[in-house]
Amino acid sequence: MLRIVLAAALVASGAAASTLDLHRATVVVRSGDIPIAEKTAATVLVQEVEKRTGIRLAVSTAQPATGPAILIRSGSTPDIKPEGYRLVTDGPLVRLVGADGRGALYAVGRLLRSLDYGKGTLTLETPVDIATAPVYPIRGHQLGYRTQANSYDAFTIAQFEQYIRELTFFGLNSVEGIPLEDDRPTPVMKVPRREMNRAISEICYRYGLDYWAWIPAVIDLNDQQKRTQLLADIRTFLVDSKEFTGFFVPGGDPGSNPPELVLPFLADVARVMKPIHPRAKVWLSLQWFKPKQVDEIYAWIDRERPAWLGGLVAGPSSPPVPVTRRRLPRQYQLRLYPDITHNKICQYQVPSWDQAYALTLGREAINPRPSEYTFIHNWFAPYSDGFISYSDGVHDDVNKTIWSALAWDPSEQPRDILIDYARVYFRSDLGEDGATAIQALEKNWRGSLADNGAVEATLLYWQNLERRAPELKSNWRWQMCLLRANYDAYVRRRLLQDSSLEQQANRILLESEKIGPDKAMDRALEVLRTPAVSQDLRARIIALCEDLYQSIGLQTSVAKYHASGEERGAVLDFIDLPLNNRWWLEDEFQKVRALPASAEKNRRLRQIATWETPGPGSYYDDIGNIAKSPHVVRHALDVIDPGSESEPDPTFWWWDEGKSRARLSWQTTMWPHSVIYEALDPAATYVVRSTGYGQALLRINGERVLPTADGREMGDIKEFPVPPRFLKDGRLTLTWDIPTDEGRLNWRKHSRLAEVWLIKK
Repeated sequence: MLRIVLAAALVASGAAASTLDLHRATVVVRSGDIPIAEKTAATVLVQEVEKRTGIRLAVSTAQPATGPAILIRSGSTPDIKPEGYRLVTDGPLVRLVGADGRGALYAVGRLLRSLDYGKGTLTLETPVDIATAPVYPIRGHQLGYRTQANSYDAFTIAQFEQYIRELTFFGLNSVEGIPLEDDRPTPVMKVPRREMNRAISEICYRYGLDYWAWIPAVIDLNDQQKRTQLLADIRTFLVDSKEFTGFFVPGGDPGSNPPELVLPFLADVARVMKPIHPRAKVWLSLQWFKPKQVDEIYAWIDRERPAWLGGLVAGPSSPPVPVTRRRLPRQYQLRLYPDITHNKICQYQVPSWDQAYALTLGREAINPRPSEYTFIHNWFAPYSDGFISYSDGVHDDVNKTIWSALAWDPSEQPRDILIDYARVYFRSDLGEDGATAIQALEKNWRGSLADNGAVEATLLYWQNLERRAPELKSNWRWQMCLLRANYDAYVRRRLLQDSSLEQQANRILLESEKIGPDKAMDRALEVLRTPAVSQDLRARIIALCEDLYQSIGLQTSVAKYHASGEERGAVLDFIDLPLNNRWWLEDEFQKVRALPASAEKNRRLRQIATWETPGPGSYYDDIGNIAKSPHVVRHALDVIDPGSESEPDPTFWWWDEGKSRARLSWQTTMWPHSVIYEALDPAATYVVRSTGYGQALLRINGERVLPTADGREMGDIKEFPVPPRFLKDGRLTLTWDIPTDEGRLNWRKHSRLAEVWLIKK
């Protein structure tokens, strides 16, 4: 599979290390009829070296008699599997030998990751001997030129080519377009969609890459007129496409047609495709199909064994990957469709994410997650033939690199991948420090933000790198990392401030009987509306958002940068969102002022002020908030089966386009494995209170208990007396049965749990 001997290893074995100066090297290429990807490989090497060094390497079909040379060729490596290559130094020569044209392109990418460079300098530590080939045959990313994307829709053709080129540095061999879905107008598009789709296909052809298309059947396939039109649109797209590999039709998300309509449609797509691209295949995901429908599809595959079917795709809301591979006949491939682009309400939600991040960064923020995705990739990959990821923008660029590199070699360590990432995209001498800085961004998202002082250290680290490398200020990958480092620190500072302000406001409310309820509310509001800290960080964030819009079209605001929606990476629109309950308190105060008597006002203000502090011997948990749920049992990432639905995962609700005025604790809900209290007073009387929506089927120490108060709307109170016999050992374990009678309801109407109190009477 893989054989790598690098300079350090050779030195350890006695070989003499040296530095090969390549700034005057000649790139030697073959003439005649050679694979187009091999030709492209030479162009990529020359252009990318010039960008990094200012040196324009000479290109020749003849090897120079003396001096350094970089030889590029393919097709003469019988010991290396398809798409593989050998990169070896031989005195002043660097040989890049691909098993095929793609292999030559990947060899160039590996050389670019290995070179040391600066303005006017280009060297390579030698000796080097690398022989490698990919483990998984499908390694790709979805790059959909559509309005919903948060950056691709602003690309020029040149930017698309550059991005695809750079993704090949880590082994990408497939690009999936979205040619027909989402035709909403947007002012950021510089090229008509049909023209761009043609261009992407042409780019894939020149780079020797596979070109796929994601085409959901969002119409009712019973409507013959619409069905005929969709097939006609598909035919037009196929004729436009110089290179084409396969159609991916999702069973759902979007789409809601049953198998008896989807399967004949796939056959018709294959008939339309065969005369134009005879080797292309049609693929189907089982997303959103019900178990009986899944059985029908497998029965159809077993019975028909269609030659045009490439295989199945395992995406979000699909049946478990191991089961899919077991049931799918071996003649068909299984392709993963991992969601690497979203952070919440998604396939792989960020574990232990603080609610402050969920409120401000949302679903599509810049999200390097190298360790998490290494774990997830290597868990599922052995069941598959590779992946094409779901991506809606460049914000997940690190994740793309991790998945590409691991599909080439699953034994790679995420830090080593990041070192190469920083070397080739930032600066060759920033490999180690760049990797450390990116890893720190991932760690910023672990656990309680208020308790994570490392967030400030991460910002300092990036600020130090920024001073060391001022020439990278226009590098969009660099800008993205800086934005995250600054944004994370700003959110933490505001969280600490807002939490403190709410505590101060609550203390004022507790004085309402002394100073009067209206005056207490006025003073509390004055405190809550204190100007935010760190305006310098806020200004830096705004500047970086502008830089990213100019450099790569990243749309961090709906109003300012034409993001297609608030949840599509519009982090700038949430920079001032309150990180306490200020909005809810403002609304509650209006209700309190309308009460007829001061005693009622004081009683309600005391309830509000003590909401999260119920008094001595009593406890409060904001169930879905990692920072405010000390009694909730949680699990470490490395013991979680990412394919299991049994692990509790908070839902960060998206109400009012992310600007909900509801109490923050109601906007994050979860059914926990358990809530445990210890060292309780066996002689005391306790009640369990909770808020949420719908039912709460509570068990105390394994026994179902019934409520004496049973509010069903969000914010209503449920109350369950604790039988004295449960308190004999001073320990209570709370669990909940998830309601099983809500299958026909939209998931947004399912019961959920928000808060739990254990109140000592």
